[in-house]
Amino acid sequence: MSRPVGPFVLFLRHVVAAPRERVFDAMIRPDDLARWWGPRLFTTPEIELDLRVGGRYRFTMQPPDGDRFHVSGEFLEVTPPSALAYTFRWDEPTPDDRETVVTLTLADAGGATELSLRQGDFATDERLALHRSGWNDSLDKLSALLAAGR
Repeated sequence: MSRPVGPFVLFLRHVVAAPRERVFDAMIRPDDLARWWGPRLFTTPEIELDLRVGGRYRFTMQPPDGDRFHVSGEFLEVTPPSALAYTFRWDEPTPDDRETVVTLTLADAGGATELSLRQGDFATDERLALHRSGWNDSLDKLSALLAAGR
């Protein structure tokens, strides 16, 4: 008898050279989200947000080549400027996808902001690795956006 290995949970920490309030704003404003959300070379042409606990969101991501991806979920926590949590699910899931929960916390870090991210539980280590890559790209784009003073 085999047992599944897990849980598969993603943990990331990222320092952003901007005040916590500005980082939080960039996480909830559609104009900002369109500039940083998604893996490198992806765009986010459609963003719908109902930013309140119980409110829903839906993002459309466009890769450089290929079909669009849609992700949606429900906000579980909205605590400006320190925390945001929501469910995350692909609208067209593959068999090894399942709904996860993303929790983002922001802490002052000497004029910068330390962003901590937790997402899980994933069904497989492969799904976790894909999300790790996507989040690392996204957080690098967020840092670049805020470093440019936007």
